[in-house]
Amino acid sequence: MYYVVKYSGKFGFIKPWTAVRDGLTYSQQFLSPSTLEGIEKRLFPETLSQNGMISKIERYRLSYSSIDVQQEQTQTRGFNGKKKIRDKSVLKRGVMVDPVLYLAFKNYTDALQASKLHICLCRNEDILLPDSLIKEMDEGSFNSIKGFELRFGKSDQSFMVGYNRFDNSPMYGWLEIDGQSIL
Repeated sequence: MYYVVKYSGKFGFIKPWTAVRDGLTYSQQFLSPSTLEGIEKRLFPETLSQNGMISKIERYRLSYSSIDVQQEQTQTRGFNGKKKIRDKSVLKRGVMVDPVLYLAFKNYTDALQASKLHICLCRNEDILLPDSLIKEMDEGSFNSIKGFELRFGKSDQSFMVGYNRFDNSPMYGWLEIDGQSIL
């Protein structure tokens, strides 16, 4: 049995797992292990010392209504020596509109604590607020929630989803999509 907390917001961006800063970048449509671990550490500060593991969040589902390309102006770190100014460039980011994230917990107390705090997917300005209602669901009901979920681990369906920042080992997972992931 799962205890499920629903989070929603207006916009959400999950940075791609590559470090390349392309001119046009789209949000990932799933949470990587390190992103989910960061959300767990935000909700449960007592897990801050547990590096490289997710212990309270059992599963998740993420959906959204559309992708909107927004422009962001950035400045380089260094100064242009002759002009004494920072060079600027424009990046275009495809952000999720109306993201909805469901987090499943095995323990009602954990779900209750999580339902009292907001989260961010990867950028502090993209806040998702919790619904105060905690739903009790069996695995079949949770599986019927529309959206994307990256299941962590190695299997025949797995692909590499990034590197573990603590030991630089590759991370693997496979996507579960119900076929109607966009609301």
